Amino acid sequence: MTDSVVDPDKFVTVGKFLEPANAQMAKGALESAGIECFLQGENANSLLPLAFRARLLVHKRDEAAARELLGSAGDELTEEEQKELEAGDDWS
Repeated sequence: MTDSVVDPDKFVTVGKFLEPANAQMAKGALESAGIECFLQGENANSLLPLAFRARLLVHKRDEAAARELLGSAGDELTEEEQKELEAGDDWS
């Protein structure tokens, strides 16, 4: 087995998610359609959800198909996520 170096210029972000579950669902949808993808920052998002957003990346050649499949789901926050983000550190 050979180690391959991943060229970050060959990948583009097609979605950003505060909730890891939403990121996984979007990833699953792309994989089901045969689009190779991966999540970046998913573990950091689990530790500090308001500080990090998980990014869903695909090959540049698959960007149009991925965006069409995801629609706007990968680019916008849900109402609940927006409230969490606005609440910030206010846990009262």
